[in-house]
Amino acid sequence: MALTEVYWDHHIPLPKLAPVQAKVTVALVALLCFINSYDGDFVFDDSEAIVNNKDLRPATPLNNIWSNDFWGTNLSSNSSHKSYRPLTVLTFRLNYLVAGGLHPVGFHVLNIILHAVISALMIDVFAVLIGGLAYDEKGRILNHAPKTSLLAAIFFAAHPVHTESVAGIVGRADLLCALFFQLSFLTYCKAFNKGSDRDDRFSLQWVVVSLLLCAAAMLCKEQGITVLGVNAAFDVLLICNVNVYELSQRLLLRKKSFDVSELVRMGLLTRLGLMGLGGLLMLYARWRIMGTGPPAFTEVDNPASFAENIILRIVNYNYYYSLNAWLLLCPWWLCFDWSMGCVPLIKSATDWRIVWLLLLWCILVGLISQALCSQDSQRRRTLTLGLVLLVVPFLPASNIFFRVGFVIAERVLYLSSAGYCLLLAYSLGHCCCRWSKYRKLLCVMVLALLCVYVVRCALRSHQWRSEQSLFTSALSVCPLNAKVHYNVGKNLADRGNTTPAITYYREAVRLHPTYVHAMNNLGNILKEKNELVEAEQLLSKAVSIQPDFAAAWMNLGIVQNSLQKFEEAEKSYWNAIRFRRKYPDCYYNLGRLYADQNRHLDALNAWRNATVLKPDHSLAWNNMVILLDNTGNLGQAELIGREALRVLPNDHTIMFSLANVLGKLQKYEESEGFFLHALRINPNAASCHGNLAVLYHRWGKLELAKKHYELSLKLDPEAPGTRDNYNMLRRKLDQLKRSTP
Repeated sequence: MALTEVYWDHHIPLPKLAPVQAKVTVALVALLCFINSYDGDFVFDDSEAIVNNKDLRPATPLNNIWSNDFWGTNLSSNSSHKSYRPLTVLTFRLNYLVAGGLHPVGFHVLNIILHAVISALMIDVFAVLIGGLAYDEKGRILNHAPKTSLLAAIFFAAHPVHTESVAGIVGRADLLCALFFQLSFLTYCKAFNKGSDRDDRFSLQWVVVSLLLCAAAMLCKEQGITVLGVNAAFDVLLICNVNVYELSQRLLLRKKSFDVSELVRMGLLTRLGLMGLGGLLMLYARWRIMGTGPPAFTEVDNPASFAENIILRIVNYNYYYSLNAWLLLCPWWLCFDWSMGCVPLIKSATDWRIVWLLLLWCILVGLISQALCSQDSQRRRTLTLGLVLLVVPFLPASNIFFRVGFVIAERVLYLSSAGYCLLLAYSLGHCCCRWSKYRKLLCVMVLALLCVYVVRCALRSHQWRSEQSLFTSALSVCPLNAKVHYNVGKNLADRGNTTPAITYYREAVRLHPTYVHAMNNLGNILKEKNELVEAEQLLSKAVSIQPDFAAAWMNLGIVQNSLQKFEEAEKSYWNAIRFRRKYPDCYYNLGRLYADQNRHLDALNAWRNATVLKPDHSLAWNNMVILLDNTGNLGQAELIGREALRVLPNDHTIMFSLANVLGKLQKYEESEGFFLHALRINPNAASCHGNLAVLYHRWGKLELAKKHYELSLKLDPEAPGTRDNYNMLRRKLDQLKRSTP
């Protein structure tokens, strides 16, 4: 196929830059758009995927990455989301090692750099898709559409829909997947650079390398396998120059017989067979790793997929597609979450929103007809490959092959947006070509659009810097989304603003009456405010809706204990343990219940279970020492205290309790050592100064006792018993002075 400059390219209102200059320009645009997110916090899903993910820690065996999902849960677990992305988790672990801990700056900087690199590489991808495949004598891709590919890459670099993938650290999966996607495609292109004019020559090795890079993309995010579809379309349409419209006419109308031998001679069937076999092997391996079963999603995650009427299901899926298309066209209304009422279901034919999906299909049909039927081969090729790049990467999120766990997710548009940017750049080039007299106006429009993109990226990146700004920004976009109100409330509660948090939690429950997590958190706050009756009602409702909600059972037990409903509280605690067998906090609270009922042995057993499940459970250790001390079992209290300090050598509360026990056992020197050590850790502990003073008082070191009584009273003038002990000491000192000759 003879390749020439794309005829509309010189009409594009951009300067023609050298390849290196063009890539640097695009990378700088990408950096400009997202650089203000470099020092953001860990937000939203980052908490589970990074902060709470033990697979990032150096102490965790590296092999765990290959057996756990993206969130650090074993793939065999029923609670696993089955998202297998070990290469992405490996980069998180490297970030952790390089930074020496959980410092978000390094994570954000790498995301921004990855987006800049991907944006620059998009020039090469667009150059092939728009201008065809040709190489110079040094094996470099010749760009027959330098201005169009540059404009499309700039649009990609600055598209605001990418903010979630770039500014949200969890978006690393999309970035790495896109990078390997590009490398797989460009490597597949390499298979046809044989330095020969023969069209039937191709390199099998490069095809195999392309398949390996596809597997790497899939190990970053499942969407990576879609590069095989793009490679296949590129091969059919560009390498073999198959006219799909003419081919379909031949096959359907049987006007002429189709010569398969020509495709065999060109090696197309061999390459398609290799990609098909490779794709099936990857899917089979993925299926086995996943445990041969898909993840379990609920109606809240994707309500349309649970609609009983298949027609309604299809209509709502298509409405979701139209909303995704709108996010590409007008990325102004962006939200971190689109579930829980944010997008109400279409339930009847009279719903006006049906207009949007009809409009979407009218536009798609128009583009497809132009792509297939146009007499212009360059237009046909560009439109077809642009549509392929738009649609194929989106297929895993389309609900066509399997149910997905979201309504809309901006991150899944990262690759599809490349197809949109290609079509947008082509449209502008075509307009400039047809309406050359309005070239200046079009130039201003392009510049204005880019400026809007950059400003929107900067604003949205700023919102992703903290959870407070991210969650509150969603209130105006999705006011009906219960999860938005829940997250705003949780963020406020975590910062100690419980009164406004209650308002948002109540709104979340109002919008979604079965939102058990909102009920649980609201019940917890009401419990702290001593509004126990309403707290019990909320938590009881939560466990009736979701009987296996262990945390709600435990919190219900705490409330019932406070209401002195001891039997009900004990049942609630045991229900929590039944649904979460390894639940140290619940054993701790169960021990407190038993202690309140003077069931000392049961309390000690419960607290011992807590320390077995969580060896650093300080409160459980300390309560065991205190209970044994109070019941006169000083020898056992000493043993437990020493055992606790072997696990928690710097826990000043345990040191304090053990020091009290040793003082009663008249081991004054050891007791003094633990008191002083505890005070070095927490020098403002009034009770520690007071009890050390009592020790010195008993020991006969009266001046030291006086000093620590005074320090205790200075820190806490109302310390119980300290004032009386101090006055007793002063009287004794006065007597000693009077009796001294």
